[in-house]
Amino acid sequence: MSTENLARAFASTRSVLTNVGPDQLDQPTPCQLWTVHQLINHVVGAPRFGVLALETGEGHQDDTDYAAGDFVAAFDETCKAALSAFEAPGALETMVSLPFGQIPGALLLSIMTTDQLTHGWDLARATGQSTELDPALAEELLAEVNIPDEFRGEEGKAAFGPKQEAPPDATAADRLAAYTGRRL
Repeated sequence: MSTENLARAFASTRSVLTNVGPDQLDQPTPCQLWTVHQLINHVVGAPRFGVLALETGEGHQDDTDYAAGDFVAAFDETCKAALSAFEAPGALETMVSLPFGQIPGALLLSIMTTDQLTHGWDLARATGQSTELDPALAEELLAEVNIPDEFRGEEGKAAFGPKQEAPPDATAADRLAAYTGRRL
């Protein structure tokens, strides 16, 4: 397993981030509990959590307000650090502690890749941008991702919403978003 898909997910989300304006930060997102501002903090902060987990075995919540500053520059730093951490010898075999249990670095890499592409979709949707994000990667993630029912439920109480149906003409990223619980 390589970091190629994570790099692609980062690139896709970055292409959306560069088009988010300061006047859009208070807008709602498909993640009902988050505004664009809060979602930016997640797409920058969550990979930093993952890097810390890889380096120390355990991540810690990051309360930095990345959206209040140059969030594209902060995102670029995050991407570089995350890719470097996952490319380190033994990183994919390293066991990390997350709120739901211990997992190997390879699974964390997969989770982070899906998280980045899906939240890039959320940002695109919230800010009126195209949601046709890296179709080949979205198809690949759809074929790989498996969200157990115990991780699905009401927003704020579960990591994922109930699986939604996507229209037949939906893009691959739209279908991935629907699978992770977003309403199209």
